[in-house]
Amino acid sequence: MSKSTFSRRKFIGASLLTTAGIGLIPQLGLASTPQPLFRVAHERVRLGFIGVGRQAMGLLNNFMKIPGVEVVAGADVYAVKLERFALRVKKNQTEAGKPISAPKLYADYKELLENPEVDAVVIASPDHWHALMAIDACKAKKDIYLEKPLTFTIKEGQELIKAVRSNGVVLAVGSMQRAAVNFQTAAMHVQKGRLGEIFQVLVYVGENPHPKPYDLAEESIPQGLDWKKWLGPIPSLHFNDLLNPGISLDPEKNEAAWGAWRWYKETGGGLMTDWGAHMIDVAQWGLSMDRNGPVEVIPMTEGAPLTYKYANGAEMLITKFDEGRQGVKFMGEKGWIKVSRGNYDTSLKELEIGKEPENFTFGAHHVDFIDCIRKRKDPIVPVEIGHSTCSVCTIGNIAHEMNRPLKWDPINQEFTDLDANTRLHYPYQNGFSLI
Repeated sequence: MSKSTFSRRKFIGASLLTTAGIGLIPQLGLASTPQPLFRVAHERVRLGFIGVGRQAMGLLNNFMKIPGVEVVAGADVYAVKLERFALRVKKNQTEAGKPISAPKLYADYKELLENPEVDAVVIASPDHWHALMAIDACKAKKDIYLEKPLTFTIKEGQELIKAVRSNGVVLAVGSMQRAAVNFQTAAMHVQKGRLGEIFQVLVYVGENPHPKPYDLAEESIPQGLDWKKWLGPIPSLHFNDLLNPGISLDPEKNEAAWGAWRWYKETGGGLMTDWGAHMIDVAQWGLSMDRNGPVEVIPMTEGAPLTYKYANGAEMLITKFDEGRQGVKFMGEKGWIKVSRGNYDTSLKELEIGKEPENFTFGAHHVDFIDCIRKRKDPIVPVEIGHSTCSVCTIGNIAHEMNRPLKWDPINQEFTDLDANTRLHYPYQNGFSLI
């Protein structure tokens, strides 16, 4: 993509919270009382789900609780999961005392996108499908809730930004930590300089964060699963149930684990994109590096963790700290703040917040998406921010694979190393094309 497309004027780092959620942060203090985060409107929004596996089931429950939201369609390449989806929709309708209306079911997501009754889609497919499905949804003028990480490759993210903006759709990224009070508070204090200058950020995403080559044994493809469609644009792989865990309806048995596609470089980005899309996202947010990023990435060595260097001198280290929980620790000249799911702590008494950990919830994130559909505005995590976060995660994997430090231009979205630039995308297979 041309340098002019991602010009410094258009892609410069956001100032204090900007579209990333300053309006969501209540006036917090030791004795503050949380205020409603969003005005709830009641105009009807009809959702279609693309990918109805384990993650989609949680999203389904949350979206169906929002006033005015109806789930009218679902698409998946695995027939039994479509059946479960329809049963869950009916169960939610029954429990809410709503009229029973069976969703339309599709084996091909493109047919769902052709349905005029669908206003917006929730995409919870494996990462290698995110870009194609979301770009097709843009062309169909459907608003989109897209699970994180935004895309599988950096080039895909660049093309998705163009598709969102040229078609005027609302796209929200599933980085729901930005809707939680503890993460919002940490980002606000860091951005306002209450820790002084930040010299280092520790981010823990889990042990062995980088993806590994596909090494699962070949198993028989189960009845009702279209494996060729599941693979889509990636090179052919043999089936293993861990990639798309099976379920049964009678007796009811749901997925025993998350789909293992996320751990293999052919299909995912490992913990770097799986948890990095959450925790690196918070680090970027606090550093005011949304729509921007580091200028160098240094791979892990025996004596040092994966390290990102920013133009202002700050460093981000992907490493375990304290209790070993996935989280972020901002370290400044005046003190530190650390934050993780259900937790917030700081070395500065004046930055403490009087809230119990169980009150640090994510529910407002899905309400925000519906609210933004109705108001036709950008959500708390728009496509550009999802892309900058995803890019940081991905270049860490690229540096690890190449086993050498790499200089990165976060505005023009390219390395100074020409060989590294060849890894910003991969050749699609099976007749698929990105643009």
